[in-house]
Amino acid sequence: MNNMMWIVRRLLRTTFRKKSSWIVYFGLPVAAILLSMLIYGSASGGSLHVGVLNQDGGKTLTQDTIHFVEGLNNVKITMTDEASMNKDIASGKLDSGLIFEQGFADSVRDGEPARLRLVSAKGAEVTAYVKALLNGYLGNVAAIGQATKSDAEAFDAIYADYKQSSFKLESESLKDTAKYKDMTYQSIGFLLMFLLFSAVNMSELILKEREDRTFLRLLSSPLSARGFVLANVLVAFIIQVLQIVVTLLILKYAIGIDSGVPLRDLLGTLLLFSPVAISLGLLITAFSKNRRGASALQTLIITPTCLLAGCFFPAEIMPDTVQKISSFLPQHWLLDTITKLQDGQAIGSLGLNLAILIAFAAVFTLVAIYRFSRNNDVRQFI
Repeated sequence: MNNMMWIVRRLLRTTFRKKSSWIVYFGLPVAAILLSMLIYGSASGGSLHVGVLNQDGGKTLTQDTIHFVEGLNNVKITMTDEASMNKDIASGKLDSGLIFEQGFADSVRDGEPARLRLVSAKGAEVTAYVKALLNGYLGNVAAIGQATKSDAEAFDAIYADYKQSSFKLESESLKDTAKYKDMTYQSIGFLLMFLLFSAVNMSELILKEREDRTFLRLLSSPLSARGFVLANVLVAFIIQVLQIVVTLLILKYAIGIDSGVPLRDLLGTLLLFSPVAISLGLLITAFSKNRRGASALQTLIITPTCLLAGCFFPAEIMPDTVQKISSFLPQHWLLDTITKLQDGQAIGSLGLNLAILIAFAAVFTLVAIYRFSRNNDVRQFI
C-alpha cells in the first residue's frame, strides 16, 4: 500500500508540475462554460417588435384594439404602411405585423371578429403570445356584440361600461430559467468529453512508463504490476473529482448559473460517470501498443461518440436513427439523467439510468482486463 501511494504522489507531482496540465484539466472546462454562456446568453427573450397597419380608419374599436396591443408587456408597436412592414419583417427589424383590414370594427360589433391578420417570418414562436391575448380581448368585445345584436346604442353603452370597469389585472414576471438549464446541459456535455480525454491521457502514462523502461525498474521494487495500474487509476479518479468539483463550483457560485438540480445530486451523478471514463481509458490503452496508437484511438472513439450522444448540442434536434444509436453510449445516459433531474424527477427514480452507467463501467473494465491478459505486448502490466 505504501508503495502504491508513493506512485500516486509521484504521478500527481509529475502531472501538476506542468502548466499545460492545469490548462487542460481545469482551463478547458471553464472555457466550455463560457462558450455555453455565449451560445445561450443571447437567447433571452426581449421585447417583441410589432408593426401595425391600420386600414380600418379611425374607428373606436380599432383604435382601442391597437392601444390594447401597445399596453402588453414586452411588446413595442410601430405604426407603418404595407410596403415598409413587409420590408422590415423580411430584414428582421420587426418580429411580426398586425394588419387591421377595412371592416374590422364592424365585424367585432357583429360578434364575429374578422379582417385581422397577424403575419411573421418567424412563425408561431413570436405570434402566439400576441395572438392569445388578442383572442381573449376580442372575444369579450364580440360577446357584447352578440348580446346586443344590431342595437348600436346598446352596444356603445355596454362597451363604454366595459372599458371603465373597475377590476384590475395584476401580473408578475417570473424569471426564465430555461436558458440556464440549457447552459448547464451544454457545459456538462463538454465536461464529459474532457473527462474522457483526461482519463485516456492518464491511462497513457502506463504506456509511457513502458516506453521509457521505467516500468521494469519499478517492478524490481516491492510494487506489483497490479498495484502500479491501480495507482494510475486512483490518480485518474482524483483528477476527475477535482475537475468535476471545480467546474460545478464555478458554474454555480462564480458565474451564478442555476442548473435546476441540487448540487449534491449533480455531483453524485457526475462522479458515477468517472469510473466509466477511466475504464474506457484502460480499454483504449489495452488495445494500443504505444502512445501514438492510444491518441489515435481516443480521437476516433471519443469525439464521434460525444457528437452522437448530444454533448455538443441537444440530442432532440438529431434524426430518430441517430437518437437510437446514442442509446448505446454512456454519455447519452448521463445527459439523460441530468435532463430528467432538471425536469424535477428525484434521483431515486432514475435507478435504471445509473445502473446502465455502472454496467458500462463494468463491461469496459472486464474487456480491458481480458485484453491485457491475452496481449503479450502488455501482459507485463498486470
